[in-house]
Amino acid sequence: MVNAARRPGDGPRQAQAIFTATLELLAERGYDGLTMEGVAARSGVHKTTIYRWWTDKDALLGAALLNSALLELPAPDTGTLRGDLLALTGHVLRLLTTEPSASVITAALTAAGRPVLSRLAHEFFADRLAGELVIFDRARQRGEIAADIDPKLVVDLLAGAMWTRVLLRQEQPPPGFAAQAVDLVLTALGWSG
Repeated sequence: MVNAARRPGDGPRQAQAIFTATLELLAERGYDGLTMEGVAARSGVHKTTIYRWWTDKDALLGAALLNSALLELPAPDTGTLRGDLLALTGHVLRLLTTEPSASVITAALTAAGRPVLSRLAHEFFADRLAGELVIFDRARQRGEIAADIDPKLVVDLLAGAMWTRVLLRQEQPPPGFAAQAVDLVLTALGWSG
């Protein structure tokens, strides 16, 4: 059983080093080449410490994807919905187009068809969406959007544009791409900011 989501502070003191090593090895060797022994060697943390916290590589990979500083997606607070969405989409584009995060994301998606990793992907995106909801709560409080706007749909539309352009079309988005996507979505929402 995968227990990817741990309480903050859970894990060994060297958790970030372990997560970094896990994601580096995933990017370099793919899912099949990722081993607990390799993570131990790369991170400099004894294998028994790693196994004490994560029973197998799926649990470790899940924890790394959810808790690594490499894939953090902070909820911006610029004072406007448009500003927040621009900052959010800009951050997503940077994750998708710069190393090492781009290679990690590609490797994780390649392995996502496995049942265990499919659950991890669900947890990863649910965790990120939970962090993004504050953007929409603030926008509602400021009167920028109606109460019935579905934040998940807005995020899916914007993230889908970024992911499709970079990962499926394998193109570098042109300058202003994120702003154009945000403005199209906001126009469809009737945003009056």
